[in-house]
Amino acid sequence: MPKMRKPEITGATRELTVEVDAINEHGEAQATPIAGEHPLTIYIDKREIVTLMTLGQAPEALVLGYLRNQRLVPSIDHIAAVQVDWETESAAVTTRKGIRGLTKKMSKRTVTTGCGQGTVFGDLMEEIDSIKLRDDVRLSEAGLHALLDAVRRHETIYKSAGAVHGCALASVNGSSAEILHFVEDVGRHNAVDAIAGLMWLEDVDGSDKVFYTTGRLTSEMVIKAAQMRIPFLVSRSGLTQMGHDVAQRTGITMLGRAVNKHYLLFTGRERFVKPVTRTLVA
Repeated sequence: MPKMRKPEITGATRELTVEVDAINEHGEAQATPIAGEHPLTIYIDKREIVTLMTLGQAPEALVLGYLRNQRLVPSIDHIAAVQVDWETESAAVTTRKGIRGLTKKMSKRTVTTGCGQGTVFGDLMEEIDSIKLRDDVRLSEAGLHALLDAVRRHETIYKSAGAVHGCALASVNGSSAEILHFVEDVGRHNAVDAIAGLMWLEDVDGSDKVFYTTGRLTSEMVIKAAQMRIPFLVSRSGLTQMGHDVAQRTGITMLGRAVNKHYLLFTGRERFVKPVTRTLVA
């Protein structure tokens, strides 16, 4: 099997918060951290593609994940470099041999409910029915609780500044959970794209992983999880009707309103394992 060629990338993380003055409920001046928000225009071989509003935590991974999830680039091998320059607020993507059919891929857009920027190029439901997720992996209730506890303990921008969504890729084994990547951004779709980009860069197999998001589970979020071949999708928020429909079609195990010990299991029940409760017989 040929070795994956990784693109050259910059490391252009921005300052994630800035301090501004605010007046609290007691009429006192208070220096308060707020989340950053910056435009980042993506160019592919000098052709402008889109402008994203982003926190700037993992801009190169965001660009890669965006191209992956929008199905504009079939493989990371096609990308030679991703160079982010905050002075020009741009991300220059250089491909190895160009992208065939780029104009056609960009010609059809579906506006989704992603906050900030939520369009998906091409047919929204394209390839969904061809995606096959593993049915031999399981998530236990104890493992879910461990994941939620790990997320709760994780140091986040949200705790200090609010105004961001967070997404995590986790490995859950029995009753233990390990967060492999945690990314925050001003939009949940940006955060999931950044994780998709990190998975591409590190050649991470998603087929036995759990994806956690603080945002609502829309069709776009479910489709992106399915494209990454992740069988478990967990959110502290709720879901939409189309998100539920797509989860059923792809067979994803989807849990919402997951906070502390509470959760609602919506789809893919066969992968979720609850402890057996013994009953006393008189």
